[in-house]
Amino acid sequence: MSDARLLVLASLCDGPRHGYSIQSDIEAFATVRLGPGTLYGAINSLERDGLIDALPTADRRRPYRLTSPGRDHLCARLRELDRIRARTAAVRLA
Repeated sequence: MSDARLLVLASLCDGPRHGYSIQSDIEAFATVRLGPGTLYGAINSLERDGLIDALPTADRRRPYRLTSPGRDHLCARLRELDRIRARTAAVRLA
C-alpha cells in the first residue's frame, strides 16, 4: 500500500501524533517509509481537506489529529479496499 494520505489517516486513528511519530508508525505497520516531502505533502493535503487538524503546541513538533470527516473518509476507503480485496480473491485468484 503506498497511498500516503490513507497511511497518514490510518496512523492517526490511534490518536494525535506529530510528523516523525506518524512516519515511524507507518513504517512499523505498513513497512513503508514515507520521505519527508511525501509525508508532509499528504499532511498538508489532508489538513486542507478538513480530514485532519493541527493541534496547538508549545513544542516545535506539531501534532495532528483525525477529524470526524477524516474518520468517515478512512472508513469508506477501507471498505472500498476490502471490496477490491474480496473481488480479487474470489475472481482472480480462484
